[in-house]
Amino acid sequence: MTTTPTAPVPAGAPAAGNPYRGPGREELGRMYREHMNRGRATLGEMFGGHVEVASQGAWVTTAEGERFLNCGGYGVFLMGSRHPTVIRHVTEQLETHPIATRVFLEPQAALAAEALISVAPAGLSRVHFAGSGAEAAETALKLARTKGRHRLVATVNGYHGKTAGALSLTGNEVFRTPFQPLLPDTTHVPFGDAAALETVLAQAPGEACVFVEPVQGEAGVVIPPAGYLRAVREACDRHGALLVLDEVQTGLGRLGSWWGADAEGVTPDIMLVGKGLSGGVVPVSAVVATREAFSVFDRDPYLHTSTFSGAPLAMAAARGAIAAIKEEDLVGRARELGEELLPEIRRIAVAHYGDAVREVRGRGLLLGIEFAEPGPAGDLLIELIANGVIANHSLNSHLVLRLTPPAILDRGDLDFLYEAFDRACRAQALRYSSTATAGSS
Repeated sequence: MTTTPTAPVPAGAPAAGNPYRGPGREELGRMYREHMNRGRATLGEMFGGHVEVASQGAWVTTAEGERFLNCGGYGVFLMGSRHPTVIRHVTEQLETHPIATRVFLEPQAALAAEALISVAPAGLSRVHFAGSGAEAAETALKLARTKGRHRLVATVNGYHGKTAGALSLTGNEVFRTPFQPLLPDTTHVPFGDAAALETVLAQAPGEACVFVEPVQGEAGVVIPPAGYLRAVREACDRHGALLVLDEVQTGLGRLGSWWGADAEGVTPDIMLVGKGLSGGVVPVSAVVATREAFSVFDRDPYLHTSTFSGAPLAMAAARGAIAAIKEEDLVGRARELGEELLPEIRRIAVAHYGDAVREVRGRGLLLGIEFAEPGPAGDLLIELIANGVIANHSLNSHLVLRLTPPAILDRGDLDFLYEAFDRACRAQALRYSSTATAGSS
């Protein structure tokens, strides 16, 4: 049976049976504006002023008792919210030893590293844990420097984070310009163009480190041509470059395979992992590397450290996340759901928007709806929220609306998503389309 959001109650008042007693939307907006970020408060109001206070599985509940199907979260919630396997691991650790001294050896970090290596591409054997994807990128940059690779090559519209080093790699001048100068000797080449990469690497043999995503998420779910990752690997080998594969958003089953690299059998020198590694419970990321790429860190354990790196609570979440993915075959489930979702979302979007839709594309549970002009993606995002579905915009493409649903959706969830997407498209499409059919198809 299809689940529908509950009717809203007056702003700031908890729904019947709702235990939330914190600030309502107006008070929370004031607190954001006065103490956090005025722009973030405005953005929250634009998305309806909702205050999220609880989550379970695929659903998020607001302070007013409304429920939203979470097809957003920027790829974090592959197993939904508060998955019981992850919660069990984290709860047990919370009740025993949540933060380590960093003086003694601690078992959770070693167990989490072994679990991650067990599912990583063959040849990767060393792990460094961090707290975010950007921190993982910073670690990879430092590993590259230890190997003499000081020239950085990334892709146009790629996204690797917003700390200073990671931002040097991120291929969007909107985010980069306010913080220039960033790291020197950084070049951006078109994504999917292996020949352009080859030209750059040939100019600096033995000096380069290449950062690339298997699928560009923040660029709007940009899928490279077949054979691209293999060509990138071969170009790096020919010119002595290190290859860093950023799987923060694409890894751990999001694309319907354990890693985006699996489709072409590519093993990078360094791989970045995050988002889904948290299990949707405790933030955690990781760098997984070959023994050779990691060798300098192996020799000096204090060369690159962080107080909360490998914290037992986060390690428990990572172990729980990997266990849940294995136990429930969420990789296979993501593939199956993606095979159903992509054509149905495409059918609905094209039926309503017609030629205003440029392309609907995706792999696994990373889906993008690209429009032909600015405007529809943002309007459809707001309309979807009004119809009970959380989606995402794309930071590096204002033309693309993204869906990153969890791999635990059941038939009722899918029916709710299709109906809500149909209503949202119907409500917005006539503003933009010249060829859309009337009504729902």
